[in-house]
Amino acid sequence: METTSSNEATVPPNNGKKPLMERIKGINRLFACTVIVPTAIAVAYFGLIASDVYVSESRFVVRSPQRQMQTSFVGALLQGSGFSRAQDDTYAVVDYIQSRDALRELNKADYIANAYGDHGDFVSRFSKSFDNSFEALLKYYRKHVVSVDFDSASAITTLQIRAYTAQDAEKINESLLELSEGLVNRMNDRAANDTVRFAQKQVDQATAKAKDAAAALASYRNTHTVFDPDKQSALELQQVSSLQSQLLTAQSQLIQLQSTAPANPQVATLKTNISTLQRQIEAATSGVAGRTGSLSDKAAQYARLQLESQFADKQLASAMTGMENARAELQRKQLYLERLVEPNTPDIAIEPRRLKSIFETFALSMIVWGILSLLLAGVREHYD
Repeated sequence: METTSSNEATVPPNNGKKPLMERIKGINRLFACTVIVPTAIAVAYFGLIASDVYVSESRFVVRSPQRQMQTSFVGALLQGSGFSRAQDDTYAVVDYIQSRDALRELNKADYIANAYGDHGDFVSRFSKSFDNSFEALLKYYRKHVVSVDFDSASAITTLQIRAYTAQDAEKINESLLELSEGLVNRMNDRAANDTVRFAQKQVDQATAKAKDAAAALASYRNTHTVFDPDKQSALELQQVSSLQSQLLTAQSQLIQLQSTAPANPQVATLKTNISTLQRQIEAATSGVAGRTGSLSDKAAQYARLQLESQFADKQLASAMTGMENARAELQRKQLYLERLVEPNTPDIAIEPRRLKSIFETFALSMIVWGILSLLLAGVREHYD
C-alpha cells in the first residue's frame, strides 16, 4: 500500500493538458507547411530584415503647339493654352526611360550598381558578387528601380524611382527627366534637320535650274541679236503697214497722172518710188517670216527657252514657299517635355509595406492550404 501510494505521489497531475511536443506533432503538417512556415518567414523578413525603400515621384507630359481634338480635362486645358499632347512621342520617352541607353547613362562610374549593390538587405539588393553583368543590372533596374505609368486619358506620365536612400531616389529621378528632355530635343533636331535639309535641297535645285534657264535665254538673245521676237515682229509689221500705205498712195498718184498727163515727168519718179517701196516691203516681210533666220523662225526657239525660264522661276518660288511652310510646320510640331511635378526628396520610407505584405502572405497561404486540403480530401475519398 505504501509503494502504491508512493508511485501515485510521484506521477505529476495531467489536468487534461498535453506536452508541448505532442501539441506540435498534433498540428496538421499541411497547414504548417503552407500557412505557418510562410507566414513566419514573412514576419521575420518584413519585420526584421527588409530594408527601408524611399520612393521619389515626378510627373510630366509631352506636348506640342499643334492643335488637336482633346477629350479629357487636361487635354482641354492644353488645347486652350495652344498646346496639344503627343501620345506617340510619350511612348517613345517611356520606352527610353526603361532602356539600356538610359541605364548606361545613369550607371556611369558604376553609380547604380554601387547604390543598389552596397545597400539594402541580402534579398532585395543587387547581387554584384553573384552576377555583375550589365544584363543582370538591367533586369534589376526594370524590376526594382524604375516604374513608369502613362495615363492615356490625361496624357500624364508618372515616374517613380525606388532607392535605399532618399538622395539617390531624387537624384536618379532628376537624371532620368534630364535624359528624357535631351531625347525630346534630339527628336526635334533630327526632324528639323531632315525636313529643312530636304526643303533646302529642293530650293537649291530649283535655283540652279532657274539660273541655267535664264543664262540660256540670255545667250540666245546675244547670239541671234533678238530680245523679244513678238515685240520685234509687231514693230516690223507696223513698218510694213506704213510702207504699204505709202505704196498705195504712190500707185494712186501714178494712175491719176497716167490717165490725165501720161507725158508728165513725175510718172518716172513715181514708178521709181513704187519699185523702191515694193523692195522695202519685201525685205521687211521676209525679215518677219518666210525665210531661215526670220523673226518667226527665231520665235519658236525663243518661246521654248522663255517657257523653260518661267517654269524654272515658278519651281523656285514653289520650293521657297515649301521651305517656309516646312519651317512653320516644324514650329507647330515642336515637342516639349513639360514637368508637372518635380522630383521630390522623400523624408520617410514608404516601402516595403510590412503589414500589408505579411497579411498578403498569410491570405495567399490560406488559399493554398484550402485548395490543397480539398484536393487531398478528394483523393482520400476516392481511395476509400
